[in-house]
Amino acid sequence: MSKQHLFALIVWSATLAAGAAVGDVRNFSPVDSQGAASQSDNEEADIRRVLSEFRTTRIPLSRAMAIAEQLHSGSKTADISFESAGSPLYRVRTIRNEHVWENAIDANTGRITGKELTFSLKELDREDLANILTLRWIKQELSDAVRVAERAAAGSALAGGLMRQDGKLNFVIVVASGDHLKEVTLEPPKVGKQESSRR
Repeated sequence: MSKQHLFALIVWSATLAAGAAVGDVRNFSPVDSQGAASQSDNEEADIRRVLSEFRTTRIPLSRAMAIAEQLHSGSKTADISFESAGSPLYRVRTIRNEHVWENAIDANTGRITGKELTFSLKELDREDLANILTLRWIKQELSDAVRVAERAAAGSALAGGLMRQDGKLNFVIVVASGDHLKEVTLEPPKVGKQESSRR
């Protein structure tokens, strides 16, 4: 999941849509340029609206991940995002072997809504495919990263996934903390180096 994709899932259309943790917590700033004041105001209003809707939901992101993973025994969550357009829901992608499933989970009831999308790894773009293949080989799961991020940012996660930043693959979790969004970046443990140094 690219950083732009994650941010677009979160803000666009009122959608707020990373453990040996090397972590970084920072406030999520939606606009970097100073010349976009009205765009910034609109995005901030979208964020406030989504945060307001998110606070009223009954199902936390971690529970939505567990629900999606139970649909396909042995699957892992690859990415998840909260969407507030219409009825609030979580959009969850899970993987197992060569299969990818995308489900929408009602954020108030925990029920599956809409039709499940199923596709193979071959249908993913290169970036998503690389991230998912890496997810198979690291010990930490997205659910672990979500727990760490929620503690670090003192809030509730509403989106997360793997993404490359500066050549490194990290878990990036967006957390609602008070009236702000915080982006928490967690570097998964380097499994290969740790295991080879023990031999």
